[in-house]
Amino acid sequence: MINAAIVGIGWWGQKIVGALQGKSARMRFIRGVSKEPQAVEDFTARYGIELCSELDDVLSDPALQAVVLATPHSLHTEQIIACAKAGKAVFCEKPLALNAADARRSVEACKAAGVLLGIGTNKRFWPCMRELRKVVDSGVLGRMLHIEGHYSNENTGKHFSSWRIDPAEAPAAGLTGSGIHVLDALVSYAGPARKIHAQVLSLSPQPRPLDTITVMFEFEQGISGTLAAIRSTAFYWRIHVFGERGSAEAIGENELIVRLNGKALQRFTYEPVDSLAAELDAFADAVAGRCTYPISGDEMIATIAAFEAVVASVNAQH
Repeated sequence: MINAAIVGIGWWGQKIVGALQGKSARMRFIRGVSKEPQAVEDFTARYGIELCSELDDVLSDPALQAVVLATPHSLHTEQIIACAKAGKAVFCEKPLALNAADARRSVEACKAAGVLLGIGTNKRFWPCMRELRKVVDSGVLGRMLHIEGHYSNENTGKHFSSWRIDPAEAPAAGLTGSGIHVLDALVSYAGPARKIHAQVLSLSPQPRPLDTITVMFEFEQGISGTLAAIRSTAFYWRIHVFGERGSAEAIGENELIVRLNGKALQRFTYEPVDSLAAELDAFADAVAGRCTYPISGDEMIATIAAFEAVVASVNAQH
């Protein structure tokens, strides 16, 4: 059992605790860090988590093997480096950083310290995404030509926090909230991007934004791609990989459609899973040495390099 600390106990931090605590046989939270401890003391007491207000308080605890960060984006890099220096494995919610240089600093700090770095991309653990990976890796689609991704939801308006309206913390409309999950998927299949063109159209500001982000990609492998995200519409997820012999499309959490040249369409549905629990268990297994963590440092850096380029392209339009 990996003993961990949760740092940042807001809306998403509480979701992480609820998915893991008392349910996982691999990891548990024994310490928690919040800048507003009085606001969360009932929550942490209910889950048996000892509460404090500073990261340093938990980094010096020899009983802890790992730290989970659910903090504002701009804090991630220095917090990851501090965890690495303390010898703690660290799992960081997305985005890993706001620019490629900081992402590289985090990856290199953990590598130098010999500790694992995990990233919060729970959509990879949805059944449809796991099965999409199997289809693509099988080679049945042939050479990959194009990939499309879309992720929209209503979370920004429902779970408002002041730091989430700061363009320095959450640039490019829905990019940090939902688009980053699509970006992670695109990079995981198509590799690093070499050309990016993006636009944001906004009709209404926070706290209940009406805006869209759309992005066109040319990846280094010669694959094209698109990304879209809307922060006000009902939940929708789609990753669609096109090859020379067919395509495979992951929809929602549990549906996969495969279209092969000259064959009838195939539609598959899968039993739902708790993707938060699944990603944290995978992290815990890797910390314990039972498996290899499924996301490499190079992938993490390539995703944030693309993220930075998207933000630069959006800013260039204004």
